[in-house]
Amino acid sequence: MRLNVTEAGSGKPLIILHGLLGSSRNWGGIATKLGESRRVMALDLPNHGSSPWTEGMDYPSMAREVARFIDEQVGGPAAVVGHSMGGKAAMVLALTRPELVERLVVVDIAPVSYTHTFAPYIKAMRAAPLGTAERRGDIEAAMAGMIPDPRVRAFLMQNLEGGAGGYRWRANLAVLGAAMEDILSFPRFPDEAHYDGPALFLHGAESDYVLPSHEDLILALFPKVRFHAIEGANHWVHADKPAEFIDAVAGFLAE
Repeated sequence: MRLNVTEAGSGKPLIILHGLLGSSRNWGGIATKLGESRRVMALDLPNHGSSPWTEGMDYPSMAREVARFIDEQVGGPAAVVGHSMGGKAAMVLALTRPELVERLVVVDIAPVSYTHTFAPYIKAMRAAPLGTAERRGDIEAAMAGMIPDPRVRAFLMQNLEGGAGGYRWRANLAVLGAAMEDILSFPRFPDEAHYDGPALFLHGAESDYVLPSHEDLILALFPKVRFHAIEGANHWVHADKPAEFIDAVAGFLAE
């Protein structure tokens, strides 16, 4: 598999992994700013964006594809930033191929199973009238009943492509829906498993994805971790508070 990549800047390599139903295009502004000091490679994970579709989806397979990309396209260790689902993939990569991860930034996610689910979003997207819609606004309006938050709808609409000749979702909704249990969970690792490189767990102060009860497990897997909460940010930290997010990540990368 050849993952789609969007690049910015030059310097030491930095990989960015988006969250569920996201893509590299969500990270354009962030990648440009971080590209002032790094060679930033924002990837489309499998079944997202312009990357290939697969028959299944879990974190070991995602981590293997990212590892293959680093091996083939970077040729050495890279800093890795992962948000949500991408953060779990980044953690699995660091725990299974630590020699490829110079340092790790995990954004608003912990190595635990969640009940937070995007299943209603996928259901709304699959029910949208792609075949009869005359314009993008028709599709967004059709999803409004199930997804009342306009910011969430705008985020999901970034997966839509096409025009008057027809629309399609870039994300593989069938596979993502079927794999939701795996996406919500986190693989079990042996008690001795850990990543010894520098790690930053960055979360939104208004988000409930990273809780004090998660810290002992995070410390066991990532003993050199530090935690940082960004005030006024929810789960999409980089979108809610981009300047503060960039400052925190850039500072950590510069150490």
